[in-house]
Amino acid sequence: MTPGGTPGAPGVVVVTGVGRYLGAHVAARLAADPRIERVIGVDPAPPGAELTDLLDGVERIRLDLDSLSALLIDLDVDAVVHLALVSAPDPQHGGRAAMKEQNVIGTMQLLAACQRAPRLRKLVVRSSTAAYGVSFRDPAVFTEETEPREVPRGGFGRDILDIEGYVRGFRRRRPDVTATVLRFAPFIGSTADTTLTRYFSQPVVPTVFGRDPRLQFVHFDDALEVLHRSVAEDHPGTYNVAGPGVLSLSQAIRRAGRVAVPVLEPGMSGAAAIARTLGFGRYGLDQVDLFVHGRVVDTTRLEREFGFTPRSTAAAFEDFIRAHHGGVVVTRDQLAVAEWLVLEGIRQARAAVRERP
Repeated sequence: MTPGGTPGAPGVVVVTGVGRYLGAHVAARLAADPRIERVIGVDPAPPGAELTDLLDGVERIRLDLDSLSALLIDLDVDAVVHLALVSAPDPQHGGRAAMKEQNVIGTMQLLAACQRAPRLRKLVVRSSTAAYGVSFRDPAVFTEETEPREVPRGGFGRDILDIEGYVRGFRRRRPDVTATVLRFAPFIGSTADTTLTRYFSQPVVPTVFGRDPRLQFVHFDDALEVLHRSVAEDHPGTYNVAGPGVLSLSQAIRRAGRVAVPVLEPGMSGAAAIARTLGFGRYGLDQVDLFVHGRVVDTTRLEREFGFTPRSTAAAFEDFIRAHHGGVVVTRDQLAVAEWLVLEGIRQARAAVRERP
């Protein structure tokens, strides 16, 4: 508990987005905490079969966020954990329009419900380091006070800026509620299944020619720990959540035993669109820009206020390599040969251009 905070864990906690991987694991972890009396999971869709057993100790209610107000009041809810965010558009479920409806309008509806809940004393909101955007003018390291130099091109980054703006307004209207905003770096680890892990699971990984961005990750288990502490303890404010240290994109690809194929930036954006069309992965401009510019954040505030340091970015990525999607797919010698072939192809293409009349 931070100095001056309200003592004691909340009695009744509502977790949104329990039909998804992150929400289900957070709700299950809170339900296993004897300090918390009751955990209620809210989602308009039922959880998948792989998550059902995990949620045995969680009361599940199929409910949209616009119907949450009565629930918060009737059940005397003490804390709300908002995890029902979509990080990339899904063409099969409404695309970008549905994504914005879920992220921005859904958060507005949730905050309106929280505003009318008299017993509420804690709000925890999942955010993202995408709030900082990415551009060539970015600082080497972002702190929580750093303003984005440019509005993010990707929809998720823009949604995050809107969401955090609404949370700031809520804080002004309900200063009695401890509001915690957690800006997570991309999740990775042995169990995480995200756009990022699918990207590194490809045998051939597209990269932007001439770019080698610095990346930070947070291990999924460490993200769960921070979310748990945000509910069981009082940590008002906004926090960067990432593993210390960085990996360059080239280092990450080599450690994963994949083959990097450099393409021009418009080509990578095109490859992302093709991947979405084929259903291989939902790569948006947020991910493309991250692989061009990279992003590194300072976690001093998190470590000081929570008394917790996530495992390093390198260690989190190593856990992914060991356990996710079968590990390394090519040996070091095979990797060297493949990289030589890629570079040789680039040299031949350049030579052919120079020889043109």
